[in-house]
Amino acid sequence: MILANFAFAATAAATALAHMAMVKPCSRYTPRGDCPPLPAGQELDYSLNSPLDVDAPLCKHTVPYNTPVETWTAGQQITVKFDSVNGAAHGGGHAQFSVSYDGGKTFAVVHEVLKHIFFNGPSTSNTPEVLSYTFRLPSNLPSSKKVVFAWSWVNAIGNREFYMNCADVEIKGTSSSYSGKQMVVANINGYPTIPSFNGNYDTGLDLYRNAKNVTVKPSS
Repeated sequence: MILANFAFAATAAATALAHMAMVKPCSRYTPRGDCPPLPAGQELDYSLNSPLDVDAPLCKHTVPYNTPVETWTAGQQITVKFDSVNGAAHGGGHAQFSVSYDGGKTFAVVHEVLKHIFFNGPSTSNTPEVLSYTFRLPSNLPSSKKVVFAWSWVNAIGNREFYMNCADVEIKGTSSSYSGKQMVVANINGYPTIPSFNGNYDTGLDLYRNAKNVTVKPSS
């Protein structure tokens, strides 16, 4: 019985630690003390590193912050950082960084890291090697104080899940709209399932390569 209880506890602990979360820019409802106060009536989310429930809305939290957590300029180089405490990277997988100008209904990709997110190559490890990504925003992003910036991830190893954190940002630009690949959503209700990679990091890539283009723009 003692051994059984120990095994159960170890499994539960591994499950509790088996996730990642975006910490910069500040994800919606993060408990981190260096982020803005919550919108009225909302509660801190202590499970931001958990996957979306299969019937959850995109972003999980749909009420935006009252003010942007970051102000960026189109064409600017930005750095996105991830939690290094209790994080587990499930052998990598496919990740995208996307923007929405309609409150999180339509997301267009601005950057992606396919196959080996959190690693420098193939891995079966849960310990991430890479915890930040620096890339340049497209120069033709339009201006808005109500842009939803999203990180999304399909893990290579483990239960078939979809991870997504969102941040409310301001972008300053001169274009009227931006067109890019539609963000891939998988492993939740109503969307395709990407199976465990089992060492084949091309798994699911067709969904990313064949994603249709979408156009996002501020509401008039």
